[in-house]
Amino acid sequence: MVEPLFENVPLLLLAVGLVLMGLEALSPGAHFIVIGVALAGAGLVGLLFPPAAHVLVLAALTLAIGIAATYVYREFDFYGGKGTAQTSDSNSLAGATGYVTETVTNRGGEVKLESGGFSPYYSARSTGDTIEEGEEIIVLDPGGGNVLTVESMSAIGEDEIDRALAREAAVDRASTEVDDDHSTEPSETESGTID
Repeated sequence: MVEPLFENVPLLLLAVGLVLMGLEALSPGAHFIVIGVALAGAGLVGLLFPPAAHVLVLAALTLAIGIAATYVYREFDFYGGKGTAQTSDSNSLAGATGYVTETVTNRGGEVKLESGGFSPYYSARSTGDTIEEGEEIIVLDPGGGNVLTVESMSAIGEDEIDRALAREAAVDRASTEVDDDHSTEPSETESGTID
């Protein structure tokens, strides 16, 4: 009774691996993909090469394929787990660059940011001049993420050093505004003046 179970281990591993990969497709997040790939790979090798269908060989194959799958998953960052291409809050948009998708005026428009997160399209307005479709822009004020205040890169200058300085100034300006929003001024009684 135990022997038929050992003969079908490769098929069982393949089936369980495929089920886990199917579950990963339904609920992405890298919870099942690595182990699913490891089990399916070991099962497939066991089915294609019957001498490798021994339980210890399959266990070693599962471990080796699992290590390889983990390396590939982390190296290529399929799910964006490193978070390098995503924003964490609206203040991180300050200094971001992109291009205009709908002409931007001082009343509205739309831009696409290079590192704008899940949906890189944002409503935008300019600081004064109209910015035509296709022009490169830099975010001066993230505006809470709802409407970005942007400026044309050509208005700032074509030099890469100027662009970097403008990004840094925009980030500094945004962080100063956040600090100002969180600071509190002492009331009149605390400052010593009484009416």
